[in-house]
Amino acid sequence: MKTKYFKVLALIAFGVFAGLIIYPLVSSDNIYNQWEKYKTVFSLIVKDYVDTVDTGKLTEGAIRGMLSDLDPHSVYMSPKQMKAESEQMEGSFEGIGVEFDIYSDTLTVISPIKGGPSEAAGIMPGDKIIKVNDGNAVGITRDSVPKLLRGPKGTLVKLDIYRKGEKGLLKFDIIRDKIPLYSVYSYMLPNTDIGILSVNRFAGTTHEEMLKAARELKQQGMQRLILDLRGNGGGLLPQAYYMADEFLERDTIVYTVARRTDKNQTFIARKGNELENIPLVVLIDAGSASASEIVSGSIQDLDRGLIVGTNSFGKGLVQSQIPLTDGSAIRLTLARYYTASGRCIQRPYEDKEDYRRLVGRLELEEGSNLEHALDKIKKEEASKNSSKGKKDTTKINMDSIEVFHTRSGRPVIGGGGITPDYIVKYDSITMLSRYLYGRRVIDEFIAKSLNNGKDVKEKYGDDFNKFIKEFEVTNSMIKDLKELAASKDIEWDEDKYRNDEPYIKNDIKAQLARIVWDMNRSQQVRSMQDRQIRKASELFPVAEKIRNQNKAKKN
Repeated sequence: MKTKYFKVLALIAFGVFAGLIIYPLVSSDNIYNQWEKYKTVFSLIVKDYVDTVDTGKLTEGAIRGMLSDLDPHSVYMSPKQMKAESEQMEGSFEGIGVEFDIYSDTLTVISPIKGGPSEAAGIMPGDKIIKVNDGNAVGITRDSVPKLLRGPKGTLVKLDIYRKGEKGLLKFDIIRDKIPLYSVYSYMLPNTDIGILSVNRFAGTTHEEMLKAARELKQQGMQRLILDLRGNGGGLLPQAYYMADEFLERDTIVYTVARRTDKNQTFIARKGNELENIPLVVLIDAGSASASEIVSGSIQDLDRGLIVGTNSFGKGLVQSQIPLTDGSAIRLTLARYYTASGRCIQRPYEDKEDYRRLVGRLELEEGSNLEHALDKIKKEEASKNSSKGKKDTTKINMDSIEVFHTRSGRPVIGGGGITPDYIVKYDSITMLSRYLYGRRVIDEFIAKSLNNGKDVKEKYGDDFNKFIKEFEVTNSMIKDLKELAASKDIEWDEDKYRNDEPYIKNDIKAQLARIVWDMNRSQQVRSMQDRQIRKASELFPVAEKIRNQNKAKKN
């Protein structure tokens, strides 16, 4: 083990000395002396510390310590983290293909993934996995399940399954395969010509998935599009460029500025893509970061459509992922990116805890627009000038706020994320719903009281439209949910329930749609109770007005 990590250190040393030769002016520090200091301390600990030490942990700790003095997005990733991250970015993993959960210590199938080996073998929602490869699976933890069910494509997994209504355990031999991880979900907003593309991350397959989904929506009658980037924390920058390019004509989408000029890049839209002329509204929120902000920022700066929702996260830094010899990696920030108007939307991060907690952001009232934002900035600036230097973290961090202008001359704001053209906030829900969701009570209720969707499947078959029109969550179902919540020591407050009733019932219906059909249908059900989507659907005239003003200015 020690030999392995000394080899790693040797490789790091080689890189440092190469840097001394190739880039002698990168830092004013004497890198050689700093490296010698590190080697001395490392050697003293290994030789003389009172207890035997894990040199791997020492090295990881040193790396984490170095990166912690940089920005919040320069981080070390262990081999385990890298494996999980690679699956997310590649858009697939290898396994048997089931969505699962743990109910009463029992591994339960929520739904087999469409087109996967479990579905082909006949695994059904609600199946309880009792044994895996002859080993007892009862009492297994949620984190341990992937280790059992995932593995190289072509390998065998033996399952013993309890299925309600069957005598004895059912035995299945399932051959692992490549299972897709979709980053795009799509559906038509009921009774409209509006299609919705919901993108949850920017993985290697995202642009391809988006185009496929958009073409399918066009076949279903889509004439207008809502691009939903809420909760999308980002991903691969090229995928953000490809997505924005589909909506934009010739113009700069985004450019990066690094300390080393050879790392600078400019991404320019190409004319003639498929979605250049479709009316467009983009949804964002505080969870929309990085690549999501590149797309929404370019749409806003180039007056291509309307941005709706709440302020985005505010991450304008670009990382490069650098693999290390043991399967780990570091993500190192190499550049800042700038949208077409020249703005960097990165928030200050000197206080990293405030940064993560979103302290100091520009928060606007429901129905506000960019003009209201500018008024608020002026008031905050005046308040700051009269506060005699006292720090108030409830105020906007004015040091980062700058005003830029779109192609048609509209003011937009940099330094604090993307401020929407129109503010629409989420419905407020009480702690009752948060407990029901956070403790997975609704999932367990569906599994136990609603037969994990089997009764819905028998009644509606493949007729989703009939389900969406006719199915209702009854008072009897809510009574069962209430009893289950009580068994989990969750206090059921009737006033809170009445406030949350539409949300809770919609969530149950959406979960059933996911189990019986797929995530696209589930999202379609959720959209019926989504006030941000409903408001966005009403704002297309504003989106087209912005776009037409820009066209008129060009002409």
